[in-house]
Amino acid sequence: MQPQSYIDLSSNHFSGPIPCILNGATVLDLSINQFSGPIPPNFTSAMQYLEFFSAKGNQISGTIPSSIEGMNSLTALDLSRNNIGGIIPLSLGNCVALEAVDLSNNRLSGEIPRSLGQLRRLRTMHLSNNSLSGKIPFSLKKSAGLETIDLGYNNFSGRIPTWISKSFPTLRILRLRSNMFTGNIPPQLLNLTSLQVLDVAQNCLSSLIPQSFENLLAMKNEQKINHVLSYGGAGSSYYNENLPMAVKGQMLEYTRTISGSSYYKENLPVSVKGQKLEYTRTISLVTCIDLSRNNLSGKIPEGLTGLLGLRALNLSGNHLTGKIPDKIGKLALLESLDFSENQISGTIPLSMSNLTFLSCLNLSFNNLWGKITSGNQLQTFQDPSIYMGNKGLCGPPLLDKCVSDETPPSPPGNIEKDEEEDEMCWFYSGLGPGFVVGFWALCGVLVLKRSWRIVYYCFFDEMKDRLF
Repeated sequence: MQPQSYIDLSSNHFSGPIPCILNGATVLDLSINQFSGPIPPNFTSAMQYLEFFSAKGNQISGTIPSSIEGMNSLTALDLSRNNIGGIIPLSLGNCVALEAVDLSNNRLSGEIPRSLGQLRRLRTMHLSNNSLSGKIPFSLKKSAGLETIDLGYNNFSGRIPTWISKSFPTLRILRLRSNMFTGNIPPQLLNLTSLQVLDVAQNCLSSLIPQSFENLLAMKNEQKINHVLSYGGAGSSYYNENLPMAVKGQMLEYTRTISGSSYYKENLPVSVKGQKLEYTRTISLVTCIDLSRNNLSGKIPEGLTGLLGLRALNLSGNHLTGKIPDKIGKLALLESLDFSENQISGTIPLSMSNLTFLSCLNLSFNNLWGKITSGNQLQTFQDPSIYMGNKGLCGPPLLDKCVSDETPPSPPGNIEKDEEEDEMCWFYSGLGPGFVVGFWALCGVLVLKRSWRIVYYCFFDEMKDRLF
């Protein structure tokens, strides 16, 4: 068995090409430096016993060498935040010990190779912020232990596969935002009992939002216990350091345990509270649904109000109609809520005042009307822009005052005016037929009854004589 060696040069100002430091190293961390140039061709052969390799946050260019297949012991590979181009090599699928792959924030292109389906131990895969295209390969379903799939900000197309729900029973994070996926949101995704983050924003998805949310168990209950998600790495992530120190006039030797960085720590950028936040150590506590910037239609599903552990909900920039669910106040842990830029109508539910953790709210550019709900946390929102674009809303923080506290203004379209116009329309439409019926009713009686005609003419003769 090869002796283990831990080399940690992270977070310095080292520059130049990547060094082939030590043949037989098991942990090599070069992250957050200024290394540049391509990965050396002989690097993978020199590092055949490497189990953890991180070079994130450098200026590495070139391509991922196909000789990477020789790194049979590699369990975690992090090359994120570099300038690496080209395609993902097919040979990466031969690194069968891989548990974590992070190639995000590079210039990779092409499709996800089908060979990645050979990575049966793979648990987290980050390929976001590249120029990858094509469809999610069917072969990937063989990596049944996947907990994180992050493909955001690429050019993937086609429909979101329905087989995801059955293939990845432990999936926590599904991030497909800012691609070109079409079709509907598969209802099968709502069967992922471990799912905590569902982000399919900024795609071309259409149709209705699925209705059944009761199986999203991880979002139905509050995540109270924080688990630092880490993957891969050498068998032991620490080493002992002996340090002689002069204390009380004598040399004493102290031994301390220093934690190594021999594992990949899960991280994820999440768009909440109107900004992008990077979660690392607390990612296991995050619960978020983001369906914004698509072509979704229909009503907001009532089932969403059953996700009592949800902390962020964004449905903005769609074509949603109907009312805000009256039970929205049940989402007591909600910190961020965005329904803006839809066609939602009705009044703001009184139950929204129960959202005491809410720190970001946006209901702008809808068809809402009535007095703005106040009380508890809602009283702290003094920015009128979160309600703008709703012509029927009134009350603080807007300048439009309500007619009275009891009577909200009429909804958009002025119902009272519309009712008055309807009454006038019916009046004029009945005037003509009424005249005809009345005229012929009188004339018909005079024609048919001789005695009435005599009385009628005598009456007019008498009136004429009186006038004269």
